[in-house]
Amino acid sequence: MRVLEVISKKQEREFLDMAIRLYKNEKNWIRPLDKDIEGIFQPETNKLFKQGGKAKRWLLVNDYGETIGRIAAFVHPKWKEKQPTGGMGFFECIADQAAAFLLMDTAKEWLKTQGMEAMDGPVNFGERDKWWGLLVDGFYPPNYNMPWNFPYYQAFFENYGFQIYFKQYTYMRPVKGLGFDPKMIERANKILADPDFEFRHMQGKELSEKAPEYFMEVYNKAWARHMGKSLVLKETKFMFAKMKPIMDPRLIYFGFHKGEPVSFFINIPEINQIFKFVNGKMDLIGKLKFLWNKTFNPPDKMLGLVFGVVPEVQGMGVESAMIMQYNKTFASQDHFSYKTIEMNWIGDFNPKMMRVCEQLNAEIYKTHHTYRLLFDSSKLFERHKIFE
Repeated sequence: MRVLEVISKKQEREFLDMAIRLYKNEKNWIRPLDKDIEGIFQPETNKLFKQGGKAKRWLLVNDYGETIGRIAAFVHPKWKEKQPTGGMGFFECIADQAAAFLLMDTAKEWLKTQGMEAMDGPVNFGERDKWWGLLVDGFYPPNYNMPWNFPYYQAFFENYGFQIYFKQYTYMRPVKGLGFDPKMIERANKILADPDFEFRHMQGKELSEKAPEYFMEVYNKAWARHMGKSLVLKETKFMFAKMKPIMDPRLIYFGFHKGEPVSFFINIPEINQIFKFVNGKMDLIGKLKFLWNKTFNPPDKMLGLVFGVVPEVQGMGVESAMIMQYNKTFASQDHFSYKTIEMNWIGDFNPKMMRVCEQLNAEIYKTHHTYRLLFDSSKLFERHKIFE
């Protein structure tokens, strides 16, 4: 076996194609869009390179010149850990532990040369909402930009010495026909009876012009300290603009107290139900297939991207009221076409959000693991800090 660094256009293409061959008989695997993978490794499309980030990719070939594995390693400029920690991801390999270990060795040794003392994986060279974690339970079709892998990968990671840094749970529930926890209903009714609270979706100019501003205000109060990053209006406007081609205004909902935004949830149609028909390419034919399926074969699953409540009203039942009002306004209606909702993964370091899902009577549908490997095994391993 030989490890080859990806340095040519042909090797970049092979980095994508080997996964297609590897999963060709797996009915639940959905081929990612080529541009979504390749864009991560290009300075023109991934701003982390300009901020000092680094990434390398490798292919593993056998004696016949056949590609039998791949891996990438990253130095993320925004990761601030007590132990300098790099990342590895986009790992694919045949069912051969020696091959898997050789790939992992390659990533580890390169990260050591960059001054790293630990390695997380499999992760993304970007945000946590994409390509994050190893699927270990619930091998159903993946949501957009989430990984799907063979079950045997888990043994590779754990036999190599990786330890679970945190678990990621994807919760699911039917949109209709399933009630809510009685305590949740009680809390919701108290808030809904208060005229100072209002819950609604947005349309037209308010959706494009005001929703990004409301989202930024709530996110920065509810999430910024946990994620280590505040949003600016330019970022949120860009996010909403990117969502526009797939956005369903009925799936975006805000809560207000005395006219000020205090909560939101952002859902989108689960577009992997459409992208599975485009064969990884958004060329002219791919776009036509996308538009046809979006129109005549639309998704029946909605994906919960992000949910937030400002600290000032947390614990009062605002999240319950928002969900109950939404259910009354949209989800319970006969013409509402979505059958299920999956919540974008929630880490086991966030028990508060896990409780919200449980009160929705949602169940864990998929489990991913984010692993960490300490290069010096004598050092103390610590799991991800619990959100208070």
